[in-house]
Amino acid sequence: MAETKATNITWHEGTVTRAEREKKLGQRGATIWLTGLSGSGKSTIAVAAEGALHERGKLAYVLDGDNVRHGLNKNLGFSPEDRTENIRRIGEVARLFTDAGIIALTSFISPYRADRDAVRAIGEPGDFVEVLVDASVETCEGRDVKGLYKKARAGEIPEFTGISAPYEAPEKPELVLDTNSQTVEESVRQLIGYLEEKGYLG
Repeated sequence: MAETKATNITWHEGTVTRAEREKKLGQRGATIWLTGLSGSGKSTIAVAAEGALHERGKLAYVLDGDNVRHGLNKNLGFSPEDRTENIRRIGEVARLFTDAGIIALTSFISPYRADRDAVRAIGEPGDFVEVLVDASVETCEGRDVKGLYKKARAGEIPEFTGISAPYEAPEKPELVLDTNSQTVEESVRQLIGYLEEKGYLG
């Protein structure tokens, strides 16, 4: 839990409610939290799902791990403490998107169960949809599009999830996308199907 340093602050409610925003958008705001190893397909699926939702007239936005570290979280590294703070910050941003009625697609390794559970806890029931993008280390290493596994195996990247740092898979995710065998298109169809079935798309 991050220490609160700001004092004499008050939360200001707006005059437009979340329900009114969602009615105008014809959808329910949600945080779709894609978690999995580096190379499992999180970012690729998130971007493709954003496009598919856009084609359907829905408002979605991708919050990507690397992109966020270029700005909001550029002062954080990859120690366990920094990983926790990285997820805490993005969880708060995703919560604001969700409150705005937007479908926020986040793609973060987010290796620690407690950090993901903390993000779930700050929203309303149903706001947080945990999606395990499930691919083995062998599958991810075989792709290694960024060359990260090779560097990690050579000891050039300390604290690399799946090699020299742990990954705690979700115990009860809302959805599992098996990218060992599924194509990106199949994974996106499964994700959109879930959102449809659960009433997020109006």
